Amino acid sequence: MKLSFSAMMSFGLVFALFQGTPAHAQTTTPGSIFKVVPTPNENTNNNLLAASASSPNDIWAVGQSTIHFDGTKWTAFQAPFINGINTGSLTGVVDISPTLAWAVGNENNNGQSLFQQVIEQWDGKEWSVFPNPKFPPNSEATLFAMASTSANDIWAVGDFVQIDKNLDFNLFEHWDGTTWTATTVRVTKSPSESLSGASADATNDAWAVGFKGFAPQILAKHWDGTNWTTAATPQVAGNNNKLNAVLALAPNDAWAVGFSTPRKPPNAASLTLILHWDGTSWKVVPSPNVGPKTQFQSNTLLGLTANSANDIWAFGFYLESNGSGQAKTLLLHWDGSSWKIAPSPNPTKGDFLLDSLVSGVTPSPGNVWIFGEEDEVVQNSPGIGTLALHTTTGN
Repeated sequence: MKLSFSAMMSFGLVFALFQGTPAHAQTTTPGSIFKVVPTPNENTNNNLLAASASSPNDIWAVGQSTIHFDGTKWTAFQAPFINGINTGSLTGVVDISPTLAWAVGNENNNGQSLFQQVIEQWDGKEWSVFPNPKFPPNSEATLFAMASTSANDIWAVGDFVQIDKNLDFNLFEHWDGTTWTATTVRVTKSPSESLSGASADATNDAWAVGFKGFAPQILAKHWDGTNWTTAATPQVAGNNNKLNAVLALAPNDAWAVGFSTPRKPPNAASLTLILHWDGTSWKVVPSPNVGPKTQFQSNTLLGLTANSANDIWAFGFYLESNGSGQAKTLLLHWDGSSWKIAPSPNPTKGDFLLDSLVSGVTPSPGNVWIFGEEDEVVQNSPGIGTLALHTTTGN
């Protein structure tokens, strides 16, 4: 049976081993076109797992914090169930206008072992809980990503588990402007599947990605306007390969990112994994890694955002190759020909860094925002803070 959400959690909460208030951030990194923009931290734990914008002056970033940019500054807003104590986080957001936005996530308000999905709506003044689709008892419905093409075409994707029956399902929930409707697709060809990323460029062209199996292999699902079906993906060497995010630019142009672990212990280094969809098939595209090559090497991509088809950013984190376990931000750029590593700020200074980039949005040409978390330990005082990087200089 698939692990329940309470057992695996979302990536952003993995870093929540450290709690407290982060130190003051640096504002620039030599050679990087991105600068760190101050963002609020209203909770004990703060991270940003998803982002969306209706304009350059209306941007939401959500996670264990819920913050908004009005064109001048970032402001934190209270969201039901999201209190920074690891009992809930928002994992997807769709920004329609200054007076309408949607967010989804997972919460455990009653202290039980299971997490359940939560849908929240912004009305221009506050976030409030919106009624969920109904699910049977002894089940767990969790949501990990959102995608939309309009105010009346919004998807939320995740996992559904009927625990008492040991049955696993893909979970697809759709908003048509009136009602959220849930569709579950039984997992039959794998012992487990999990969806972690989604993107749509048309009402009949949407993607969801993740992984399948207990020795994970990459997974991609496609919406053709009628059904969600499993798409063929290339065989990737190793027994721990996952896709974390997808970006659909056109029916013949989509990207997916994650990581692969081609070697076995004790040399089980994780490497960046990038796939491209050309309208016919998914193919692996070569992508660089921060080295040197050691058994401690770990490069993971968590998100994507694009300025154009030839100006795309992929991002995540990498671990120090000395085995210390410290993590730093990882930023890759696509120029239409190849992926290259780009300089990226690591905004905190401390005894032990855990910085990562998880989500991004491009609300206007050349105007790129990337979000994540900055974690540090300074003199035994731990902390997790929101992280926002911004550039208006393009590539």
